Formats: sequence, structure tokens, C-alpha cells
Amino acid sequence: MKQTGAALGLAVEWLKNCKSLFVLTGAGVSKESGIPTFRDALEGLWANYNPEQLATPEGFRKNPSLVWQWYDSRRQKVKDVVPNPGHFALAELQKMVPEFFLCTQNVDGLHIRAGSSDVVEIHGSISRFKCFDNGHVQTEVPYDLKDPPLCECGSLVRPDVVWFNEPMPEKLLKQSFTAAEKADVALVVGTSGLVYPAASLPFHAKQSGAKIIEVNPNRTELTDSCDLFLAGPSGEVLPQLVEGLK
Repeated sequence: MKQTGAALGLAVEWLKNCKSLFVLTGAGVSKESGIPTFRDALEGLWANYNPEQLATPEGFRKNPSLVWQWYDSRRQKVKDVVPNPGHFALAELQKMVPEFFLCTQNVDGLHIRAGSSDVVEIHGSISRFKCFDNGHVQTEVPYDLKDPPLCECGSLVRPDVVWFNEPMPEKLLKQSFTAAEKADVALVVGTSGLVYPAASLPFHAKQSGAKIIEVNPNRTELTDSCDLFLAGPSGEVLPQLVEGLK
């Protein structure tokens, strides 16, 4: 659906005058490429499991094979999808503003595949691996393993994602808050606004004087705090913004 001229025009005006743009993306962007959200993925074989069993350090310690197979199934789904027009629009937008910072809550790597550079993957990446005990980086981990492989140090290998009950990477979190606080405009795309501390980033931008633009098909916990709400899928709305800036 086309945005109303007034709302879209105002967003374009803000972006044209923007010196520093902060972007936060969430699961809605990936869902448009066919990647189910974490909760939506708990279906079929996985319907009888809960996040505590599949996405916590405790769950991995208790049943590493189960957790490994869950993430292997998700990694295979990610391999078979492609970036959507919203991903490509953000890569284009990066070329149009002097300073651009993209923080994503998604672990699928689609922003990078679409051409965005210096992406901060605040929740990690499903395509990277490290060992559970010492964080040693692993390379070339094959698909379809029934059990997690062993690191040279003897520890089990795990996905390099942030699980429930684990802290965010401190360095990436600090970079994100710094970028949010110096932004003129913050673009919040496809996120529910429920997962903290990432969901607090737009508020820090607003407190520092940034205009907040939300792009989402539905209103969220963040909507009432935003300066402008563009209703619709990111794959439709973001290309319209980019077109308006040309």
C-alpha cells in the first residue's frame, strides 16, 4: 500500500536533512523474507518445546543435541531465503546519509547479504559459531549434524547467538547507544519493541533530540513514543522512502 503523501513526505524531509541516521530492525523485516519469528518457528516438530529448552545456556547444558538440531533447522531455513526489498532499501539508504548506523536484532545475516556494511548484529548470528566454555571462534561447521561438534579445547560448539539469560555483547551495546544518542533521526523497522535492552535504543535517541520514525504493519509498544508512524511492510515502505530521496 502507498503511504499518504503527507506522512511519507515528512519522513523524506527529515531524512534529507539528516546528518546522522540510526536504524534499528527487528524480526518483522526478516519475516517478509519468509523467516518465521522465534515464536512462530516453534511449530511442527518443535511445537512441544519452549524457549527455556531451546534458547538458554541451561537448556544447552541439559540437552545439547536437541538445541543443536533446533538451530541447525533454523540455519537451513535462513540459507534458503534471500533479502527482500526492505533490506536492499536500507543498503541504498546507507549511501544517502553522511553517517549511518544499523543495529539489528535479527540473527540471519540478510542485511549484510543485501549490501549493508558495518552492521551491528546485537543478538549475534546464526551462521557463526563459538565454543560454549571459552568462546573460541569456529569455522566451516557443516549442516545436518545430530550433535554439536567439539572445539579443540574439548568444549561443545554452540551458535554465536545471544540466548535468554545471557548478556548482550557489551562493546556492541555501547556502540549502539552511542550512535542512537548522536542521531538526528532514528528509523525503527519491524520490531515489536518488547525485547530489551535493544528496545530502549529509540528512547535514548529521542531523549537526545532525534526524530523517531517507525515502520511497521501494526502499532507496537514504541508507536506512541514515535514522531511518525508509517504503517505497512518494510519491503513496501522503505523503497518508497529511498525513491523520495533520489
